[in-house]
Amino acid sequence: MEYTTAMAKRIKTLHLICNAHLDPVWLWHWQEGAGEALSTFRTAADICEADENFIFNHNEVILYEWVRQYEPELFRRIRRLVKAGRWHIMGGWYVQPDCNIPSGESFVRQILLGRAYFKKHFGVMPATAINFDPFGHTRGLVQILAKSGYDSYLFGRPQPNDLTLPAETFLWLGYDGSQIMTHRFRFPYLSRLGAAGRKLRQWLDENPDTQLDILLWGVGNHGGGPSRRDLCDVNVIVAKTKSHRIRHSTPEAYFRQAARAKAAMPKHCGDLNPWAIGCYTSQIRIKQKHRRLENEIYSLEKMASAAAVNGLLKYPYEQIQEALRDLMTGEFHDILPGSSIQSVEEASLRMLDHGLEIASREKTRAFFALAAGQPKATKGRIPILVYNPHPFPVRTVIDCEFQLPDISDQLTNITVYRGGKALPSQTEQPRSNLHVDWRKRAVFTAELKPGQMNRFDCLAEVIARKPAPALKAKKGKIVFRTDQLTVVVNTRTGLIDAYRVRGRDCLGKRAFQPLVLRDIEDSWVMEGRAFGGVVGRFRLMSKAAGSAFSGLRANAPGGQIDSVRVIEDGPVRSVVEAVLAYGDSAICQRYVLPKFGTEIEIRTRVFWNEKTRMLKLSIPTLGEDSEYLGQVAYGAAQLPSNGDEAVSQKWVAVVSRKSDLALTCINDGTYGSDFSRATLRLTLLRSAAYSSEKWPCVPADRFSPRMDQGERLYRFWLNAGKVTQRLDSINREAQVKNEEPFALSFFPSGRGNLPKSVAVLSDNVVRIAAVKRAEKGADLIVRLFEPTGKARTTVLSLPFMKKKMKLRLAPFEIKTLRINLRTAKFTCTDLLERPL
Repeated sequence: MEYTTAMAKRIKTLHLICNAHLDPVWLWHWQEGAGEALSTFRTAADICEADENFIFNHNEVILYEWVRQYEPELFRRIRRLVKAGRWHIMGGWYVQPDCNIPSGESFVRQILLGRAYFKKHFGVMPATAINFDPFGHTRGLVQILAKSGYDSYLFGRPQPNDLTLPAETFLWLGYDGSQIMTHRFRFPYLSRLGAAGRKLRQWLDENPDTQLDILLWGVGNHGGGPSRRDLCDVNVIVAKTKSHRIRHSTPEAYFRQAARAKAAMPKHCGDLNPWAIGCYTSQIRIKQKHRRLENEIYSLEKMASAAAVNGLLKYPYEQIQEALRDLMTGEFHDILPGSSIQSVEEASLRMLDHGLEIASREKTRAFFALAAGQPKATKGRIPILVYNPHPFPVRTVIDCEFQLPDISDQLTNITVYRGGKALPSQTEQPRSNLHVDWRKRAVFTAELKPGQMNRFDCLAEVIARKPAPALKAKKGKIVFRTDQLTVVVNTRTGLIDAYRVRGRDCLGKRAFQPLVLRDIEDSWVMEGRAFGGVVGRFRLMSKAAGSAFSGLRANAPGGQIDSVRVIEDGPVRSVVEAVLAYGDSAICQRYVLPKFGTEIEIRTRVFWNEKTRMLKLSIPTLGEDSEYLGQVAYGAAQLPSNGDEAVSQKWVAVVSRKSDLALTCINDGTYGSDFSRATLRLTLLRSAAYSSEKWPCVPADRFSPRMDQGERLYRFWLNAGKVTQRLDSINREAQVKNEEPFALSFFPSGRGNLPKSVAVLSDNVVRIAAVKRAEKGADLIVRLFEPTGKARTTVLSLPFMKKKMKLRLAPFEIKTLRINLRTAKFTCTDLLERPL
């Protein structure tokens, strides 16, 4: 250790951390994981009770809860051992999650749920957070840990051959300047059955001069923990060793000793990546559904809080907690990264759907409550209500379907009004395919008031025929133009050849080309930082193939259709559709082009049937000397610009400060990408084998299922502009795209009073990440975040209690407020909702 000079005169110490890493699911289902938790914990309790010098360490709420439910007497034994100091609660999180993909707020909830559980049942608050097995760690964790009562962090991956650190024990610095003592232990976190003594002797042979270190042992992955034989072997070595003081210990004890040299510890200012780059994309359905559940829960909390503070319904705390438990479990580091077996993937999707169903029911309940005070519909008008959960105005396109009062024999067009004024609107093909005019789909542009229900009224008017698109292909191009935007779609390739914002070209030709890359069977990609070369490209289908793929009958009226076509065109937007093919796979790609603004949407529907291949979407950019940025958990990171695979969250940006041009791209559930040579490539899926290490692990004598075969749907939103404007705007834009306003055609009763907004912000940048009921008591929690790395001031208004407060946020600061609904007083708290 580089910082141990001041420790040289002290006795050399090795802290033994006995644990039993137990994946709740992975190559097995949760029932097997629960059974193994019972037997592992029972064995550990027996050994703790038999050896007064031994300490067993374990973490993760989910395992303890299984013991509490299925073997309560064992749970009581563990509680007694914890009280006696013989069993140590490690970490204190709900599970060991993936530590790159969850949002910052989800990490907060992992800790909140975990700490509450262990405080309630064991009366403990661990000071060291641990994540032994996750495949990398975002820098955003530092501030979260520091504001959650932790002073230290113990992790394993990536190991030295994948990431060089200034020392194995160091100060990890967060985006906001927070710091936490961190140690990377020598892998692995376990010892094989009967081999603990050998692992200890090997450490002593290799580290005769090491002053202070930590060594993990115990059978793991499928549980196991200590065995009597292993403990006996270890104790013999402990008794005979004179060069070091070896003690059965805890992570906290190690860091208490290490903290004596804290002032001399080197600092690390980056994330702890990469390892297992395949896990940024493997099993993409899990990642997309996880993102959706995150969005739905945090949006629900905002809506339920608004309804509750206005006295319209009781805050559904228990229901939200149940959905959160589904989310927390879904973030486990063999579920969310996509390294589990196929049946675990299916079970996990079912579990996430359970959380989504809870959120859907409670969100709908809140919506109807928040419709109070809306006037009854006037004759001939069909209302659409849109609730904006965000604390700022949102200008957006609303897409809402509804039913006409009766089936019509005549074709009708929908015009949308607000306060008697017609808005830009158009009628599009509904998602159904009936032969009568009954189901309607209204698309309109509107600005939504912050934290409020917004009222619109629709009028159906008879028309002779559906208007033909004014936008047409000419000379091999579809050229879309507005005052601010020009987009050129090449009808020979189906790709975008120009994206011009306010007269400035922002993309190269052949943008949004689907590329097929060479891949391997390895679910993780345990070696390497980038993926293989391009082996193919999706090409435009022929007219005959495209018509057949699109579902047209051979004798359909009008015959075959072009493989690039305008399918919607009106006052709000134009939609261009292209169909492409490669090998046994196909893609239907839609470009949604706005009549107002410069943001275009790309909807990519993939029908994938390739093996050991990866799919990326290629976007050539035009900026000079560009850097690559992306959103991470409560932060923004500089991502690699050399073609290495990167992990980020809701947005990425290609930024040329020399050209003062930023190209931003929002997603709704993808995490992997790469950037080099001015080309951004968004990673959509990979068809690795399930739970497979590198070849030749996959059997060669039978069929082997592969990941992500079949239909997958992706949405991206692209925008460009000056660097400061784009980077100031992108965080709120990404939040709105993910936590979409709730739109529903609903005829209100006309009763009640209009509810007031919960929270409104005065500035254009600061985000509100959470509005929720406090974990204890009836207070309101409001969590803000500065997302750009610049100090800012904002005024937080609470209209429901006629209160305003001026707040200053440091760069990347998470600020949590606790508001007493009875006295209107507010307190700044840590992330555990304790006063600072």
